[in-house]
Amino acid sequence: MSLPTLAGADWLRAPATRALLDILDTGGEEARVIGGAVRNTLLGEAVREVDVATTARPDEVMARTRAAGFKTIPTGVEHGTVTVVVDGTPFEVTTLREDVETYGRHAQVRFGRDWVADALRRDFTMNTLSVDRSGTLFDPVGGFPDVAARRVRFVGNPDMRVREDYLRILRFFRFHAHYGEGAPDADGLRAAIRGRDGLRRLSAERIAQEMRRLVVARNAADTLARMSEAGLVESVFGGIVYPERLERLARLEAARGREASPALRFAAAACAIVEDAERIAVRLKLSNAEAKAMRVAVDAARNFPVAPGRPARALYYRLGRTAYRTGAMLAHARDADAPDAAPWPMLLDLADASDPPAFPIGGKSLMKLGHPPGPGIGSELARLEALWIDSDFSLDRKSLLRLASPPSETG
Repeated sequence: MSLPTLAGADWLRAPATRALLDILDTGGEEARVIGGAVRNTLLGEAVREVDVATTARPDEVMARTRAAGFKTIPTGVEHGTVTVVVDGTPFEVTTLREDVETYGRHAQVRFGRDWVADALRRDFTMNTLSVDRSGTLFDPVGGFPDVAARRVRFVGNPDMRVREDYLRILRFFRFHAHYGEGAPDADGLRAAIRGRDGLRRLSAERIAQEMRRLVVARNAADTLARMSEAGLVESVFGGIVYPERLERLARLEAARGREASPALRFAAAACAIVEDAERIAVRLKLSNAEAKAMRVAVDAARNFPVAPGRPARALYYRLGRTAYRTGAMLAHARDADAPDAAPWPMLLDLADASDPPAFPIGGKSLMKLGHPPGPGIGSELARLEALWIDSDFSLDRKSLLRLASPPSETG
C-alpha cells in the first residue's frame, strides 16, 4: 500500500511548526511530527495538538530552542519530554527511546536514535506514524493499513503491551470508540480479556480519565457493550451498564446541538437510581461537580415524562434549568418505546425557549405590609407561591400582595 504525503497539512505548514522543525531537524539530528496529528489527519479528524519526536537528547533540544528564543519547559525531561512554546503554540518534543528492561509502567528506557525501536515501544500501530518537514510519511510497523481500515491494533505482542501498562486495556477500547469501525481487533480484545484483572491495580483517577474520554466518543455505546460482553465493566463501574441508553442520549445531544457531558453520559450508561451515581462517583473519584451533576440528573429524571403545558412549566420552575434539562434528556434516553414521540419534543424545548419564571415577591415584601420576621413569613410565602404556580405563573407582584394574609394572621 503506497503512502500518501502530508505536505499540504495545515499544521505542518504552520509557521510555528516550521520554525520548530527547522532548528531540530538539522546539525546531524532528525525531527518529525508523530502520533495524533498524523493519525487524525489521515482519518479526517480534527488535529488539536502537534507532538514532535527527535533524535536530539533533551539537553540539546532545550539548548537549541532556548537559543531560538522559544519558551522551553522541562515537563518530563527525565523521560525525554520537553514542552516548547513557539509563538503561543505548545509542542511536546520527545527524544526517541528504546526499552532496556520492561516491568510495567516503570520500564527502564534509554534515549536512542532508532525510529523503529521507538515505534516498537508505543501502544498502537496508528500512533507510530510520523512525518518529516517535507510531508513524507514514515510507517515503521505497518500502521497505515490499520489507519485505512480504522483498526486499533497493538504494536507487537498485545499481551506484552497490556502487561507493560494495564491502562492500555481501556485505551484500546477508548481508541476503538473514537477511531475504530466494526468489531475491535480480535488479538487486542483477547489480550484485554486475559489482562482484565490488572485493571484492579490502576488508580481510580487514571481509570476515570480514560472513561471520560471513552463515553463521549462517537462509537461509545457499541464499545461499552463490547466491554460488557468481555467482562470489563465490573472493574470500571462496579455494576451493569445500559449501552442503548447511552446511544439514545448521544443521538439526542447531536440532534439538539448539545456538547457531550461525561457526567451525563455516565448517568445514562450506568445509573438507574441515585445510589448508582453515588457509587460511581466514589469508585472513580470523580470531582464534586461531576458527582453533583450525575445525582441531579438521575434524581430529576424520576419526574419525567410529565404532561406538557402547566405541569411541565411547574416542574421547570421547581427544578431549575440545569436539573430540568439534564433530567429530561436522561429520561428521554431511558424511553425505549417512543423517544421521539410526544410529549418529548415539547418537554425538551421548554428549557430552550425561556428562563424558568422567578417568584416576584420575598420576605421583605411581606414585612413592608407589616408582617413580623419569623417562621410565619416563610409559611405565607409558601402559600402564595403555591397560588402563583397554580395560576400558571400569571399572578404578578401586586396580585400576590393583595392575596397576602393580614399581618395579624401570620404574626
